[in-house]
Amino acid sequence: MVADIDELLIDVLRHRIGKDERAAKPHDWFTAAALTLRDRIIDRWMEATRRTYAEREKRVYYLSLEFLIGRLMRDALSNMELTGAMEEALRNHGFDLATLEELEPDAALGNGGLGRLAACFMESLASLDIPAYGYGIRYVNGMFRQRIKDGWQLELPETWLAHGNPWEFERRESAYRVGFGGEVVGLNDGVEWRPAEEVEATAIDTPVVGWRGKRVNTLRLWTASALDPISLDVFNAGHHAEAMANQVRADSLVRVLYPADSNAAGQELRLRQEFFFSSASIQDIVRRHVQYEGDIRTLPDKAAIQLNDTHPSVAVAELMRLLLDVHGLEFDEAWDITRRTVAYTNHTLLPEALESWPLPLFERLLPRHMQIVYAINSRVLREAHKAGLDDGAISAISLIDEGGERRVRMANLAFAGAHSVNGVAALHTELMKETVFADLHRLYPDRINNKTNGVTPRRWLQQCNPGLTSVIRDAIGDAFLDDAEKLVELDKLASDPALGERVAEVKRANKVALAAHLKELTGVRLNPDALFDVQVKRIHEYKRQLLNLVETVGLYDQIRSHPERDWVPRVKIIGGKAASSYHNAKLIIKLTNDIARRVNSDPSVGGLLKVVFVPNYNVSLAERIIPAADLSEQISTAGMEASGTGNMKFALNGALTIGTLDGANIEIKDRVGDDNIVIFGLTAEEVAERRADGYKPREVIENSRELQQAVSAIATGVFSPDDPNRYADLMGGLYDHDWFMVAADFDSYAAAQRSVDQRWEDQAGWRKSVIHNIANVGWFSSDRTISEYARDIWKVL
Repeated sequence: MVADIDELLIDVLRHRIGKDERAAKPHDWFTAAALTLRDRIIDRWMEATRRTYAEREKRVYYLSLEFLIGRLMRDALSNMELTGAMEEALRNHGFDLATLEELEPDAALGNGGLGRLAACFMESLASLDIPAYGYGIRYVNGMFRQRIKDGWQLELPETWLAHGNPWEFERRESAYRVGFGGEVVGLNDGVEWRPAEEVEATAIDTPVVGWRGKRVNTLRLWTASALDPISLDVFNAGHHAEAMANQVRADSLVRVLYPADSNAAGQELRLRQEFFFSSASIQDIVRRHVQYEGDIRTLPDKAAIQLNDTHPSVAVAELMRLLLDVHGLEFDEAWDITRRTVAYTNHTLLPEALESWPLPLFERLLPRHMQIVYAINSRVLREAHKAGLDDGAISAISLIDEGGERRVRMANLAFAGAHSVNGVAALHTELMKETVFADLHRLYPDRINNKTNGVTPRRWLQQCNPGLTSVIRDAIGDAFLDDAEKLVELDKLASDPALGERVAEVKRANKVALAAHLKELTGVRLNPDALFDVQVKRIHEYKRQLLNLVETVGLYDQIRSHPERDWVPRVKIIGGKAASSYHNAKLIIKLTNDIARRVNSDPSVGGLLKVVFVPNYNVSLAERIIPAADLSEQISTAGMEASGTGNMKFALNGALTIGTLDGANIEIKDRVGDDNIVIFGLTAEEVAERRADGYKPREVIENSRELQQAVSAIATGVFSPDDPNRYADLMGGLYDHDWFMVAADFDSYAAAQRSVDQRWEDQAGWRKSVIHNIANVGWFSSDRTISEYARDIWKVL
């Protein structure tokens, strides 16, 4: 095997890179290794595709605006079981595989949990041998690269494609026209949409390798080009930039993930992006079905389309358009086919994330789809009226929000156009029924179901934490590598001191490695024997990084006021990106860095407290941070986090969770046991009651000495002497409304943190809890989640 890989490696280096062994640089060796591996993958890919066609299997189509896939080399090598052979082959030429892997850029195709979940799902679909395509956008710059300057977030373009991408294949034959604007013209036997503008969507395919190479599926990402990229007349007239305006407009569709939508142009670009990728994907699905099956009416039998959140909701209207206008079906039949084919996953209860578009914008950009939305709405409202729903419920169900500015409600379109609507954790699913979709649930009571999220144990245990994987294999054998739920065999060994010692040694080694990396990245020196307390996720007020920071200030004050106490040394690690137009989130990043600057330079707290903000948090950093964490911060306001997947990754890697009863924390608690998790704060019901009863945060703050001192210190400029009023409004928000219940949960959170200190001092007890966590979170594998989707929604298992 090693000799084969070595021979292929040299052949690729010479004939495809154009270098011999003496001239080749590290990046040449990385590319040669990637292409050598890719050749092996291609054979499996073709075999899987041929098998799907031969057996006429039903396919899953997963539409997502984000796929946060991270680096692919290590993942693909591991799943193809070629890591050892590639390591040895490279070592023979004086190169270290792990070092070369660092040269691969992180694919900038996602933002956070939504995109990482999509990547886990694609890997699990292949691992479970389910034929599937993922559909998204091949962003040139994608999510911005975050740089911290003077404590502030700066957004820079992420140039991940600067030196090409060895994993992708352009499919010129899979190209589709996507239209915008124009008019709808009546014909004798129907209507025709004549767009004013068209772009061409071209498929770029990336293979997705399942565990042990069982199946290789396809991630198909769309790139855009103008039909007429340059107007020569205009160019020759001297207007060089204007001559390329069409290509610039097309390029803008695939340039950046989540362009700021605080202005009309940004809103329009977002809608154009969502329609662009949804239309290309639906055209591709329909073309493939008709080509191989012949009859469009059998689409639900051969295709399952899953919408990952509201971003691809317009796919419902686009599928209807193709069925009505291109294939000539009657409305009733087209609607039946659409609903039986499409399913929708909701990821949020935040009203601002349930997308809606100004009706004039939607109608101008997508005139035919607007007509179809009106027709669907008419049918849905008739059904609601027939079911005896009152005017208020009918108004809430409508696909058109008539209040104030008329808007098209994309979540309602997705709900109406799907046979299945799922939440992503038990609590989230129940809250969907009670809040955002209460009236739609009354109309369609059998549609909502739960599919608790999961993570792939290949990347998030085996690959990112080989030391722990080795310890587990020695303890319980290899069965867990194929079925993560077999980790439960560790449970009976939780009290074994020798196993606890080995797990602790691995954790410390991971902390030493992370400390060295963060020293290089930020200049902050960390003590690997301190408790590593980690909160890494998108910066958002509901995720409550602010609660963590206010408690950190409280702890800082306590350590200085009571130096005689035996304090547990603690390192606070915070990381994440703030949306470019989200003022308060960016202010929270600045506050983190201001607190870090003050605390880390204060000799009175010495080695007892350090704070570090990790810049440009991404998948590769997560793979370093999560195995090194002792404490996992999952502290969102109860009822606001749909699920979370970071909570699962941390527990799988032996961190204890401190969290609210929110999202999947509840199910983690049920699995690991109340003694092996630290729960604090209001429940979702209590949060709703507080808000309804006229919650007065000012009274809460004034009645908590520690909270008042911390808030006052931040508000009066203790941490921002260069601008004493910098955080006055942020803290004023806590006094005046505190929508996210930071003040309400502070005392409970602070007490929970001190209970963590007590646990940490009993290292034998801590290790026992760590092993209980690892043993009992195998259920949160994305293999289990995908099996449930496949069986209950897609009917492919």
